[in-house]
Amino acid sequence: MSLRRLCAILLCVPLVGACQQEAGMAVSWHAPEPPKQVTGADGHRLPSKITLTDGVSLRPGNGPVGTYTHTGTENVALTFDDGPSPTYTPQLLAMLRQYNIKATFCLVGTEVEAYPELVRSIVADGHSLCNHSWHHDFGLGSQSDENIRENLGRTNDAIRRAVSGARIKYYRQPGGRWNSRIVAIAQSLGMRSLHWDVDPQDWRYGEEAIYRTVTSQTHSGSIVLMHDAGGNRANTMAACKRILPQLKARLKLVALP
Repeated sequence: MSLRRLCAILLCVPLVGACQQEAGMAVSWHAPEPPKQVTGADGHRLPSKITLTDGVSLRPGNGPVGTYTHTGTENVALTFDDGPSPTYTPQLLAMLRQYNIKATFCLVGTEVEAYPELVRSIVADGHSLCNHSWHHDFGLGSQSDENIRENLGRTNDAIRRAVSGARIKYYRQPGGRWNSRIVAIAQSLGMRSLHWDVDPQDWRYGEEAIYRTVTSQTHSGSIVLMHDAGGNRANTMAACKRILPQLKARLKLVALP
């Protein structure tokens, strides 16, 4: 055997072994299980499962840094962000009443302060409340723990000035820009961090696209994100006129308890 051929064989051996190992990894690899616990930056451990009233369980681990993207049951939660709005929130409330559907409203503190009567209407109709920061603060996660806590607490205070004793059991970070400190601080204030699994980007697209996305992607257990404020929501309102009866006919729609 020539020296040149021997060298070629020796060079190929590790390459063949590497290919076999890589092929074996491709066959045996499985997606990792979601973490059963998440620890925030302050060391606060988030529970692996929370069972709520009305049979709803929210499980951390399937969303960013332990946020919740699924109700844990067959129930579907419609959530509406950025309000209340004097233009669109009354329209949405009327539609929800028409179809006897309960939803969850993620409220911005400055809008609550401006339109407290709309918060009272939301609660009077049996919907649940979610804190959505004081001024739709995208960059909240870059601030200090003290500032995050003050922001969330200020928003809760405004909601409770509008509705004495209001139950605020959820927090949603604007833009979904979560980090573990926000999740831990929200929980320390008694709020679970609410993400989503259906997002039609109704702030960007038209009525038909919103309708198609929500009706095709929503399934048992979904948490659906839409908006009733924060800009021109005429397309969302038009889409909801079609979405609500379609989902109502095949799914159980609930306000998060």
